[in-house]
Amino acid sequence: VAMTAKQISRRVAAVKTADAINMIEGAPVSDYAKMLSLSWAKGEITGEQMKAALLASHQKLAAQERNHV
Repeated sequence: VAMTAKQISRRVAAVKTADAINMIEGAPVSDYAKMLSLSWAKGEITGEQMKAALLASHQKLAAQERNHV
């Protein structure tokens, strides 16, 4: 579904706000998460696709940490 420029602008603003809140809270956002968020904001991927990609990424990192110990 094509998004309007206004919808994209709102999503980009929401992503920037969320990233700023995370930084204030001491939880910096990874470059990968920022890239996924921007893709979602532009309507290139769905929210579910973004969540699935982030979950897979975190699971991979966790597995690497477990194997590294």
